Amino acid sequence: MGKLVFWQGNEAAAYGALKAGCRFYAGYPITPSSEIAETMARELPKVNGVFIQMEDEIGSAAAIIGASLAGVKSMTATSGPGFSLMQEALGYAVMTETPCVFVNVMRGGPSTGLPTKPAQGDIMQARWGTHGDHAIIALYPSTVEEVYRYMIEAFNLAEIYRTPVVFLMDETLGHMREAFELPDLKNVEIVNRISEKDLEEEEIFVPYVESEYAEPKPTALVEMGKTRFHVSGLVHDESGFPNAAYETAEKLIKRLSNKIKLHIDEISIYDEYLTEDAEVLVIAYGIVARSAKEAVKIARNDKMRVGLFKPITIWPLPVHELRKRLSKVEAVIIPEMNLGQYGREILRLVKPGTKVKFINKVGGELITPEEILDGINEILTEGYDY
Repeated sequence: MGKLVFWQGNEAAAYGALKAGCRFYAGYPITPSSEIAETMARELPKVNGVFIQMEDEIGSAAAIIGASLAGVKSMTATSGPGFSLMQEALGYAVMTETPCVFVNVMRGGPSTGLPTKPAQGDIMQARWGTHGDHAIIALYPSTVEEVYRYMIEAFNLAEIYRTPVVFLMDETLGHMREAFELPDLKNVEIVNRISEKDLEEEEIFVPYVESEYAEPKPTALVEMGKTRFHVSGLVHDESGFPNAAYETAEKLIKRLSNKIKLHIDEISIYDEYLTEDAEVLVIAYGIVARSAKEAVKIARNDKMRVGLFKPITIWPLPVHELRKRLSKVEAVIIPEMNLGQYGREILRLVKPGTKVKFINKVGGELITPEEILDGINEILTEGYDY
């Protein structure tokens, strides 16, 4: 039996990061993510880690990139306005292939918005917030236990694919407390980087090597400062030095996308509930997935064949699995605490003739099981909603 804990979602995010090997945190307090910083400030010194409160979110994002390039697993946490400020640095981490984790505990927006209310309005920002063509990995759990478990996975994915990973939460998930047994992680691999001792003495480290299948190459730890490589936000060749030639730029931008795009099946994490014989599929993520699961239970008790598909890897979209499920159902319900950001992506995957119903709320209140159940009844009697 594992240790029983009673953690807030934000605390679970911090402890999951520590378990994954995070040893550097830079951040700036902002509701509703501040408890992550508070926990890291208290716990990091106990494991010889470093916590620093920066002057703003721009500095925070830059600091974790620098720490990661120096060989230390690193993370920051923020909410909507701060996440907006971090976008240029996030793009720099994409271009320089720097593993790190950006936590965004979502609140209502735009601007200062609803600081103490939950929302899911940053789904598209997580995907396209920084400029230019790029790929991103973004996870969004729905329970406190999942926050802990998938934070470890976020760090692993960052290391494997040499990329910043966005870890989404929301105000309710960040602040709610749940009791759970810490999962047995004996068989869970913690992905670490190759170190200098793993390199041949005469070997020249090429940080941005090409490969046919865009397989990522781990960053060497800079243990004693002997392994050096050039880092630039400019388009660069395999050595890391700037090279603006058309062929170089084309290869690099495509590789940055393909190293994630070609590995969607390995990256995708999702849960399903009663989808085997479902005629109506509810697709919900994050905190809304909890209401959706309850609605599915009630619908099943009323003899309605309804199932739930819960993407945990929000980006990249788990297209292969979604297409399989969508090809077998007659109707789809997509509840979101935004105006339909993920729903528009789902629409591209539904087969012709499928009934689709959006359920959207943006006023800072959770979507209830009853509202989803009403949507199920409506779509079975009325049809399309777009």
